[in-house]
Amino acid sequence: MNRRNSQTLCGSSDFLICGNCQRVLRKDKKMLIPQASRGPSAFIPEKEFGQANDVNKLTNRLAEEYSTSGRLDNITQVMSFHPQYLESFLRTQFYMLRVDGPLPYHYRHYIAIMAAARHQCVYLINMHVEEFLSTGGSAEWLSGLEYIPQKLKNLNEINKLLAHRPWLIRKEHIQKLVRTGENNWSLAELLHAVVLLAHYHALASFVFGSGINPERDPDTQNGLQTAVRNKFCVCDLANDNNIENTSQTSNDAEQNRDYESELEALMERMKKLQEEREDEEASQEEMATRFEKEKKESLLVISGAFDEEVISMSNVSRYIEDPGFGYKDFARRGEEHLPTFRAHDYSWEDHGFSLVNRLYSDIGHLLDDKFRMVYNLTYNTMATHEDVDTTMLRRALFNYVHCMFGIRYDDYDYGEVNQLLERTLKVYIKTVTCYPERATKRMYDSYWRQFKHSEKVHVNLLLMEARMQAELLYALRAITQHLT
Repeated sequence: MNRRNSQTLCGSSDFLICGNCQRVLRKDKKMLIPQASRGPSAFIPEKEFGQANDVNKLTNRLAEEYSTSGRLDNITQVMSFHPQYLESFLRTQFYMLRVDGPLPYHYRHYIAIMAAARHQCVYLINMHVEEFLSTGGSAEWLSGLEYIPQKLKNLNEINKLLAHRPWLIRKEHIQKLVRTGENNWSLAELLHAVVLLAHYHALASFVFGSGINPERDPDTQNGLQTAVRNKFCVCDLANDNNIENTSQTSNDAEQNRDYESELEALMERMKKLQEEREDEEASQEEMATRFEKEKKESLLVISGAFDEEVISMSNVSRYIEDPGFGYKDFARRGEEHLPTFRAHDYSWEDHGFSLVNRLYSDIGHLLDDKFRMVYNLTYNTMATHEDVDTTMLRRALFNYVHCMFGIRYDDYDYGEVNQLLERTLKVYIKTVTCYPERATKRMYDSYWRQFKHSEKVHVNLLLMEARMQAELLYALRAITQHLT
């Protein structure tokens, strides 16, 4: 075998190092044979995208109208399972990148690159490298942060905090950016930047959570080689990130019965919770206690893959400062006074929306439409069942993400989260939301095994929007505190 093209594992003791991506993994991981990846997603079979002609026509029309890359990309194809949401998403993204606003166009794409790099999302980096250059950006900036203007460098801290620990953002961070001087940011410019950062952090979650494949024949002359995380090298396969599940044989019928019983059990829990809610409403004190319990329990949700060190690649980290900085649980076990962001005190609907619209005209309406669209989106189905009210499930998913970021809704009973979200789903949610670059097909396959792929894509859309809103709430609260 040609040594240049081979993917080797070398090492000693109980660990191996991938010769291609330098990722550390255990020797006892099951090795699988690589298989070719086809279609928009490595997690979803290509045949699932053979949709009705009217859906394809709508998707193509939306891509033509709102695409910033000039092509129907894989993200758009995966989102096309939900055309209503897709239109809202593309319209909002187009406004951020292409419509007159506070920031120069090439700044917008460089900020997208900086945001995507926090999660080593090569797919998004390559996409915006091309667009950065096409909007007049200097190729020298692509050599790394030391080549960019100081004004952009000053975003490093808020990019880092927003991506991994948004609860640490304070008004002092805002004041430092908008202070007088040649490199200062106006509030309108800063808000535009914050919206872009939150958007691309969250979109990286969707890319990894949905197994988005690299575009065919990408131009990587000025970008990054897609092998970093987009191609499946030996270490990914050892982590069960394989394209096809080859282990299913004669056990299919038995497994399907198990999956169906899991679905029935979930529906039964939903019915029981609805009846209990109608019969007796928990006190505010009890609701607060349940939130604290769920918040602390979220610390214990750890993926088995997290004991492997993921080494940040040098060609990605050139776009970020402090690459070792990552998500840390906002609450530590044993602390008595854990930080809680009460949505009653600062919410998107009552506070964030108006501030965003005041500083960056119309983006508030577009974001609000997108948040509402994904939260209320339903086809009244669950797997094979029809006429099902899924409101309870959607709210549990959205609120669990906010709970992991320390945001509490006074009118929500967090006891429902434990009843509705099984452990495998919680592991998937935490991974996709907090460590998206570590998401695997095994995690994707492990939860709601009776559900359709379109329903799992809906889950990823909910996680993406919940994460974006959580980041924005912390940043907007800090901006409000700066203004008052």
